[in-house]
Amino acid sequence: MPVSKARSAAVYGIDAYQVEVEVDLAPGAFTYSTVGLPDAAVRESSNRVLAALANSGFDAPIKRITVNLAPADVRKEGSVFDLPIALALLSAEGIIEDGLDDTIIVGELALDGRVKPVRGALPVSILSRDCGARRVIVPVENAAEAALVDRISVVPVSSLPQAVEYLTGRTVIDPIPHSVDGLFRKEAGHGPDFSEVKGQAHVKRALEVAAAGGHNLLMLGPPGSGKSMMAQRIPSILPDITFEEAIETTKIHSICGALREGAPLVTTRPFRSPHHTISDAGLIGGGTSPTPGEVSLAHNGVLFLDELPEFRRSALEALRQPLEDGSVTISRAVMSLTFPSRFMLAAAMNPCPCGYFTDPSRDCSCSSLTVRKYRSRISGPLLDRIDIHIEAPAVKYQEMVDAPEGEPSATIQERVNRARLIQLERFGAISKSGAQGHSGAPVYSNAQMTSRMIKTICALDQAGRSLLKTAMEKLSLSGRAHDKALKVARTIADLDASEAIRPEHVAEAVQYRSLDREIY
Repeated sequence: MPVSKARSAAVYGIDAYQVEVEVDLAPGAFTYSTVGLPDAAVRESSNRVLAALANSGFDAPIKRITVNLAPADVRKEGSVFDLPIALALLSAEGIIEDGLDDTIIVGELALDGRVKPVRGALPVSILSRDCGARRVIVPVENAAEAALVDRISVVPVSSLPQAVEYLTGRTVIDPIPHSVDGLFRKEAGHGPDFSEVKGQAHVKRALEVAAAGGHNLLMLGPPGSGKSMMAQRIPSILPDITFEEAIETTKIHSICGALREGAPLVTTRPFRSPHHTISDAGLIGGGTSPTPGEVSLAHNGVLFLDELPEFRRSALEALRQPLEDGSVTISRAVMSLTFPSRFMLAAAMNPCPCGYFTDPSRDCSCSSLTVRKYRSRISGPLLDRIDIHIEAPAVKYQEMVDAPEGEPSATIQERVNRARLIQLERFGAISKSGAQGHSGAPVYSNAQMTSRMIKTICALDQAGRSLLKTAMEKLSLSGRAHDKALKVARTIADLDASEAIRPEHVAEAVQYRSLDREIY
């Protein structure tokens, strides 16, 4: 009984694991069965594989066909196994004699034999390199993404016959060369710019501090004060994404099928802005087979929540884990998956239901009880996890008309990049001594510091300690708010290129806790 094997891979969470495809051909009436915990898409592969073989000029074996996907105790999902199953069948028939042992193969088959793209090509390519495979065969559309990984030969195929011709040595396919040169320059200089924002200098300063340290931020102001406009321009001042961060982000977007055509690598920090009607699973992630939500798609970027109190209370409370840990864990009866979700939260809200509670030029129609009830939709524990609270008052007409053009984003980004470089050098040195952030993740910014790091990196002199103590007592700040203020003060000092945190840095950081001092 001829038995053949091919190596494939599937994605579990954001990482890939190896799957061995075994095909057994036994004498008897024709049957085709797939075992190894296949889902519906994998079970249906029999129809796709047999049709693709017939339409590509190959005779399907008239025997009892058994396809096993090992390990058999892990559920297999998706259509990535079509191509390796077809090639293993042809190997069992003797059409392909060798070439499958050192190769990872993924691809979906169309009925006419074309190889269609799949999700998760980047994690599969990383696995192929790490497990010692010599090459990985992927659909043509996934080749550029897979080639982001070095030390692995990426072979693109567009059809089943082409893959067979390549594996039998009758044709040559040049591997896609590994190269990331130029990818980070393609999107520079595009998008909204802060020069278009008139007034709101103190809000723009707070956004600069938030971008420099990766701090969460909440803007509070009446309708039309420019909160959404400024939030949409945050990506233009964020520090340049590193290659390691780009790979992390691309893996998530790859498994979600969210990569843009012609853009194999996410080269700019993500900006996600879900509507307030989003479900808990859409925001945090979930489903029968858990997939990443918006918090993970915003990894290493910005998650903007406009009209924050309008989001479901359960969804907002679910944000507490990713905000604290930089990851989100989704548990099901048969599996538990952890997705990275280290993002900068930018949120905006009105001061009251009508929006004019703090506007001196408009009368507010809300009672104090209504205002209190509206703001109580944002729980104290969630508010504690937001580093910066800033008020965005309405811009006066004369200021909109006569104010000169604002500072361009490129200038602000230069200062942000310098501050972030200081942090990368600081935490790079710490990482060498074994210190890491929450969940064992590397630390890239001040916002990700652990309590132990705060004690050593955010040390204050006597004047600074006295100032912070006074603020703690008068504003009744929590212990978490105390740590947030220290982190923000450290970022302000980095923007000033100051090794020490001076009292003026602490004073500015305390001013960014406006909701802690609100009296209704």
